[in-house]
Amino acid sequence: MSGATVFIVDDDLSVRRSLARLLVSAGYDVVPCATAEEFLALDVVRPACLVTDVRMPGMTGLDLLEALKSSSRDLPIILSSGDADAALAAQAAARGAFRFLAKPFEPDELLATLEQAIERDRALIRRR
Repeated sequence: MSGATVFIVDDDLSVRRSLARLLVSAGYDVVPCATAEEFLALDVVRPACLVTDVRMPGMTGLDLLEALKSSSRDLPIILSSGDADAALAAQAAARGAFRFLAKPFEPDELLATLEQAIERDRALIRRR
């Protein structure tokens, strides 16, 4: 989906690199960040989506979700975790995550989810 930006926030460099390769090959603009704080310092170009790990040192993915929801930076957020369980997925949904993906996820699953999230963001932008 050309013209859309995907922000990747994950403390694992290999995850950031592999996701960036996948997403660039699918036509997305990609901005990788090692921490939630690094992402929060950026200007967000829309339409966009954020893909973030849940468990990170410092500000977690859930903390980042809360920070964005309490600000005017409302964009779709996909949370992911390698040690996911039903309670964590429910917590992510309750806090407003667009979707929760358990690692490892299939590339097609991520791409389909991103397409839906970006379309949602485009719809939000049109309504403004």
